[in-house]
Amino acid sequence: MIRGEGMSIYVSEPGRPLGTRLPAVFRNRPVGDVTEMAESAAISTDHSEATDAEFQQAAHSGGGNSRRRQQALQEYGTAAGGESLEQRAYLPVSEICSPAAYSVPASVSVSEAITHMENNGVHHLVVLADDNVAGLIDLRWLLTWLHEHTSEAIHKSLTNIELPAFLTASPETDAHQLARLMLAHHLNAALVVDAQGKPEGIVTSTDYLKLYANVSRQEGEV
Repeated sequence: MIRGEGMSIYVSEPGRPLGTRLPAVFRNRPVGDVTEMAESAAISTDHSEATDAEFQQAAHSGGGNSRRRQQALQEYGTAAGGESLEQRAYLPVSEICSPAAYSVPASVSVSEAITHMENNGVHHLVVLADDNVAGLIDLRWLLTWLHEHTSEAIHKSLTNIELPAFLTASPETDAHQLARLMLAHHLNAALVVDAQGKPEGIVTSTDYLKLYANVSRQEGEV
């Protein structure tokens, strides 16, 4: 069963990069409600499936719940045993995301952000304001924004621009569910953050293409 409740996937609405735009847990607006979209595949009843919400709740518990944590880990191992990544009932997004290695301060200009992407061969940047996550931008969005503004806009600071909405997830978030939410919200990337709210990775549509292209190639060889 895939559950929206307990999912650590959140949406940050469009806004200027001032302070942190990571929502605090007590005021987050979860977007993992499966009623927002139709299931893309039937639920398998052949084996026990350790769900993302159950695994995260148990994995982060301590003290008297250590036995329950171990049980969840064992259940996940049993459910995933022998399955390739793309076939797992629960696939942690940490297993397919790329490191969030490139970031820029919100004070840089649009031109500087594009140059930073070109110099490092990347299409996504984390925007920071005083070392806090203030946004996630991609090259396509920047080029579209420039097309809609005057030629002088390329020198404008990101601080004075309303950056796009972005999704955040934890390393343990189910990659399959995150993919559905990226499609539902028309976003081609999501930011993976650690327990302290620091950027840990970025998962993009390209990561999913590589994942499923790999299984197609394996099936072709068979």
